Amino acid sequence: MFPEDLKYTSEHEWVRRPGEADSSVRVGITDFAQDALGDIVYVSLPEVGAEVESGSAVGELESTKSVSDVYAPLSGTVAAVNEALDGTPELVNSDPYGEGWLFELVPSDPASVDALMEASEYRSSVES
Repeated sequence: MFPEDLKYTSEHEWVRRPGEADSSVRVGITDFAQDALGDIVYVSLPEVGAEVESGSAVGELESTKSVSDVYAPLSGTVAAVNEALDGTPELVNSDPYGEGWLFELVPSDPASVDALMEASEYRSSVES
């Protein structure tokens, strides 16, 4: 339920390094978060090239139940957004760790990724 190769935030985002040579990280929301939100019907994401601050709201997920902010897990520059979500926002529900990713970010400080939670820490935080 919480892939071990990801890092996590207390705001229920995950971060994945696509490859060692790649300076960007991919960001999405966890299965726990998409389940709590319900059916996602609209996704608003930051603009490519936007500078974002760790912990700041950078977008929104609108579900049949509520609207929830998406937070930047790290400070940096938005490198890409998942264009597929414009037409099929439900990908966030059906494949939160794959095709339902939200955006890619080039961290200002690549070492800041290491400070995020491991899967075991995140699991403990949502189970308590």
